[in-house]
Amino acid sequence: MNDFPPTEFTLGVVREPGSLRVRVNGDLDYDTCGELVDAVTENLRDGGEPPRGVRLDFGGLTHIDSSGLSALLLVHRRSSALGATLYLDNRPDFLERMLHITNVLDHLTGPAAGREPDGDADLSWPERGPY
Repeated sequence: MNDFPPTEFTLGVVREPGSLRVRVNGDLDYDTCGELVDAVTENLRDGGEPPRGVRLDFGGLTHIDSSGLSALLLVHRRSSALGATLYLDNRPDFLERMLHITNVLDHLTGPAAGREPDGDADLSWPERGPY
C-alpha cells in the first residue's frame, strides 16, 4: 500500500449530434466504474438519434483495475446494442498493456457495422450471479 491519496475521479461528457465524447480523469476502478457506465448509459438514452460513435478519452486516466475493464466491456455492449462504435482515445501505456494482455482491444474497438440500432436494447446492469 502507498501513502498517496486517491486521484479524484471525474468525467467530462459532451453529447453532440451523432457522437458522444467522455473524458475520463483519475482512477477507473471498483469505486468509480459505475459512474462511467451510468454516464454513458444516460447519454445513450438521452432522446433523439443514438450516437454513431462513443469516444472515451483516457488522457487523464491514472489507473485501471479489473472492475474498470469490466466497465469498458459493458460500455461496449451498450453502445453496440444501439449501433454505435466505441473508440478508446489517448490510451496510456498501462491501459494499452491491459487491453493487449486480456486480448480485448479488438473486441472493444471493432466497428458496429452491419448492426442496426436496437430501440428495445436492455441497457440495465446485468444480474450478478453467485461468485
